[in-house]
Amino acid sequence: MRIDIISAVPQLLEGPLNYSIVGKAREEGLVDIYIHDLRNYSTDNHNKVDDYPYGGGAGMVLTPQPIFSCIEELQDQREYDEIILTTPSGTPFEQKKANALSVKKNLIFLCGHYKGVDQRVRDTLITKEYSIGDFVLSGGELPAMAMVDSIVRLLPGALGDSESALTDSFQNDLLEGAVYTRPAVFKGMEVPKVLRSGDHQKVKEWRLKQSLKRTQEVRPDLYKKFRNEQ
Repeated sequence: MRIDIISAVPQLLEGPLNYSIVGKAREEGLVDIYIHDLRNYSTDNHNKVDDYPYGGGAGMVLTPQPIFSCIEELQDQREYDEIILTTPSGTPFEQKKANALSVKKNLIFLCGHYKGVDQRVRDTLITKEYSIGDFVLSGGELPAMAMVDSIVRLLPGALGDSESALTDSFQNDLLEGAVYTRPAVFKGMEVPKVLRSGDHQKVKEWRLKQSLKRTQEVRPDLYKKFRNEQ
């Protein structure tokens, strides 16, 4: 897989993408990630990438020229499955979307910034628009990193235990329930005996009950969705 990330503030992206699961996946050749500084594609004498919005109002808007120049240059070299804009006004990014994107070959992430992106970019180049929540950040770099992490960890070989990603929260519209590790007793608190029983069926049933309980308490919307799909 190849992922290209376009940003007006590329410095925000360098460190986090070099460590943990994503960093190891890059080292092992499971994913190639390239970061592009939008200012390098600006034809403005001062490498500006933003301007005032037509019609007035507060804030600045990312101009179309450097974005078109960057994406068109990338498209001249290869085909891209999706060109994704990170924006608060996008559709919610969920686990099923990460699953779908993890089987793609080439992806572009355009990090939104300032007041937004010129609508002509969205109308012409963008294929998907995603948000990571109902709140506003200073830019789309953090959401892009979150989405890339969620995608890369699903690639075959990215996790030491291939089953781990399949049992994560949201894979079946439920939150993951309680988990325990050694020691069996810590400060008088004991790991449930069923988890030490060796009975895989009972463990599976216990985990499902815990998952249902946590989802109902924390995310009743997900619990309702899960029940409706049964």
